[in-house]
Amino acid sequence: MASRVVKRLGSAKGATLIEAAIITPLFLLLTFSIVDFGALFYAYLALENGVSLASRYGVTGRTLNDPVTGSPLNHQESLKLAMRQGTPTLTIPDSSFAFAHRSPGGGVWLNGAAGPGELERVSVTYTWNFLTPLVGAFFPNGQVTLQVDSAMKNEGVFP
Repeated sequence: MASRVVKRLGSAKGATLIEAAIITPLFLLLTFSIVDFGALFYAYLALENGVSLASRYGVTGRTLNDPVTGSPLNHQESLKLAMRQGTPTLTIPDSSFAFAHRSPGGGVWLNGAAGPGELERVSVTYTWNFLTPLVGAFFPNGQVTLQVDSAMKNEGVFP
């Protein structure tokens, strides 16, 4: 009886199936992690680029026209539209934007858009939901909050 058990344990039958059962979930986790973190990195870089474009547009003081109505937008709405145009693959709600300004020589950021000659900061807070629940399970609510901002000095006179 004991020799049958030893013979059975020494057999390699089914070992490949056991190895595959152990390795496959780890391989899938690694693959989905690479895809998810690549997409997260893309979203972060897109946000960084978009906020930079928006602040560079904002320092000129120019405004954009509403793409739906064609009417001119105010300064903050123009910055939001410039940001959205710079990140066409992301949907950024209005509540994600924050604007602050600081007068020359001032030490405190104040809420609101800046005027000519002032420093202006555009901040965007974006919630990224992971594509796969397998990776999202490692993060609270399966999401990560990304925050990007850019600050530049406005030109001395707006058109």
